Amino acid sequence: MDMDNESYNKQIEEAAHTWALALCKCAGETEEYAEAFWTRLTWSEGVYSEYLFYMMHQDFACRYKIQRVSIVDIMVWQIDHFKAGMDMGRAERDNPDRMLLTAFVTMLDMEQDPATFLAAYKNDTGTDYPGKF
Repeated sequence: MDMDNESYNKQIEEAAHTWALALCKCAGETEEYAEAFWTRLTWSEGVYSEYLFYMMHQDFACRYKIQRVSIVDIMVWQIDHFKAGMDMGRAERDNPDRMLLTAFVTMLDMEQDPATFLAAYKNDTGTDYPGKF
């Protein structure tokens, strides 16, 4: 690896770390949470690559999937949970950064325990039916 490429990669990593701290702060999380998120993120090549793509393009690559589930699939699934929060007056309704952060954290969690998260992903039918709450 030449110095130019190494220097470029270091700049990207520093920008990604700064952006992770800012994302967590905007999502209402502590600096300690942000550092823990960053550590987990950098341990996952797949989720980290999705995160970098989003940071640089403000769009999703959806190249990394866990049993055919992409980051966008997770976000769509989580919209139901955020709608429930809105219905209950929780702050999620005004915090798209929280929704983005939660999607990345969920994907990291899904890597660690795919069976649990995939079961929830496949079985949660949404909030729009009587008796949900």
